[in-house]
Amino acid sequence: MSQLPPAFLSAFRLDGKTALVTGGGSGIGLAIAQCLAACGARVVIAGRRREALEAAASESGGALIARPFDVTGMDGIAGFATTLEQEFGPIDILVNNAGTNIKKPFLDMTAAEIDSVLDVHVRGALELTRHIVRGQAERGAGVVLFIASMASFIGLPQVMGYTAAKSAITGIVRGLSAEFAPLGVRVNAVAPGWIDTAMFRKATAGDPVRLDKIMGRIQAKHLGTPQDIGWACAYLAAPAAAYVTGQTLVVDGGGAIGF
Repeated sequence: MSQLPPAFLSAFRLDGKTALVTGGGSGIGLAIAQCLAACGARVVIAGRRREALEAAASESGGALIARPFDVTGMDGIAGFATTLEQEFGPIDILVNNAGTNIKKPFLDMTAAEIDSVLDVHVRGALELTRHIVRGQAERGAGVVLFIASMASFIGLPQVMGYTAAKSAITGIVRGLSAEFAPLGVRVNAVAPGWIDTAMFRKATAGDPVRLDKIMGRIQAKHLGTPQDIGWACAYLAAPAAAYVTGQTLVVDGGGAIGF
């Protein structure tokens, strides 16, 4: 059997790259960070919960670096980005994963509550992207990833702030790609389906009707794992996806198109 050329062997490697994953202390964000690190990247995980970040970094054996930060602190984003680049060098891969949600009937939801969700998923993510992508564009290379949702594609009740935010992500990806792909920066998103996380288990605990409805939609007949999302992000960040930009990759076991 002939030996594979170097380009094949390195197609999914991220050696020498530095990644920043927001909301990286637990759940899907942590899995994304772990998968990027497994592909060779140096990964900084950021988030509001210092203890969770530091525990994740400690358990990683040095593969992950914790830096507490709140993406809703708009005035501090520029300084945070500058500090990171001074400490670690250029950020080659940015994963905008930080998120929040408020579950409440729309008629009971206030404008301030909707804004609080948009502040994390949209405003904070865009402002952080602005300060990271500038350097990527100047260098002529970089990757920016957003985390979309099933709420980007199908109607989910009682999460209007989340739906508005996640629907915006798909448009943001297209718009940023149109601006930055010519400058060597690829912008994509991953849309997770129903993933087996602590948050999912809490949301469906004691609600068998809701759980049955979810499982009935999923063509694969099982929940996804956080690593399913992590590996999708690793692919989009890697040389293997060099010609992929402006796309939202749905990773849902067929849930969005399920019958």
